[in-house]
Amino acid sequence: MARTINEIIVHCTATKIGREVSVDELRRWHKAKGWADVGYHFVVHLDGSISVGRPIDKMGAHCEGHNQHSVGVVYVGGLGLNGKACDTRTEAQKMALRVLVAGLKKVYNITKVSGHRDYNKAKACPCFDAKNEYGDE
Repeated sequence: MARTINEIIVHCTATKIGREVSVDELRRWHKAKGWADVGYHFVVHLDGSISVGRPIDKMGAHCEGHNQHSVGVVYVGGLGLNGKACDTRTEAQKMALRVLVAGLKKVYNITKVSGHRDYNKAKACPCFDAKNEYGDE
């Protein structure tokens, strides 16, 4: 039976500006936490390329209490050189995120886009207002 998907939740990797992170590295981090696999379904890299993380037909592990019916999308970055949260998306990442989110919305008939921070007020992730930026596309 196919998984029902009705939301996209956007994240950042919480890594410093300019530092690339591979899916394999994310997978190692998440498996070290005891997770079965990388928690996100898609990873948007600094150059705008997109990698598949966890298969979309599998429930993610990216937003506690909201994984069952969502797709987890993460962009690489989210911290300034000082280690503080900030929107570090490159122009290529902004474009790739817009295309990815729009495509997922169309394929799965999704109307709800959120940021991790919309569910966990203690987090700045993804360091911009994803609900406002992608919600009405």
